[in-house]
Amino acid sequence: MTRISHCRFTLLGSLFFLAAAAAVPAQEPSLEDLLPGLREKAVIMDIAARIVEQNQEVVWNSENSRVTIPGRPVGLKLVGANVVVAVQFTPYFRRNGNNVLVAQGQIWINVPDKGMSYQTTMQTIPMEFGELIYFFPLGSMDSPDHSRIEIQLVLHPYIEDPPLASGQEPEGDQGNASP
Repeated sequence: MTRISHCRFTLLGSLFFLAAAAAVPAQEPSLEDLLPGLREKAVIMDIAARIVEQNQEVVWNSENSRVTIPGRPVGLKLVGANVVVAVQFTPYFRRNGNNVLVAQGQIWINVPDKGMSYQTTMQTIPMEFGELIYFFPLGSMDSPDHSRIEIQLVLHPYIEDPPLASGQEPEGDQGNASP
């Protein structure tokens, strides 16, 4: 094989692997895939997002929980008729106990007769486990003339359920047997 054809083969092979990697959607690793040492540091992030109209009516609501580790962001994307909001929340745990949550937001708003506007925000929020944290990507609730997006977060330490002993039933299933 000549040097030129070898380089061409290597280049084509590299392009194939890049194309194959680009075609595979990114998947979040499961908790089981994380290194055992990181399980001790894992946290559960409970996220509640809602859209509130000017009259204080909640027109959309979503709640979910995500498992993450310090330094690994959890993303949330809200898409509306004229707005797209993409936020990431990244917990950081410091040795001195002063834990923080970094909240990053990107907002695209299509304003009639004015075009598309883009805003970014980044906040470092002190936090404790179990504390309710509010994040307002479009601004605070002090503006009664506009709809708002509210995101509420609570972080909890991840605690694995211990495996059940042989013959033992999970709690809550006792007393459900037929007579």
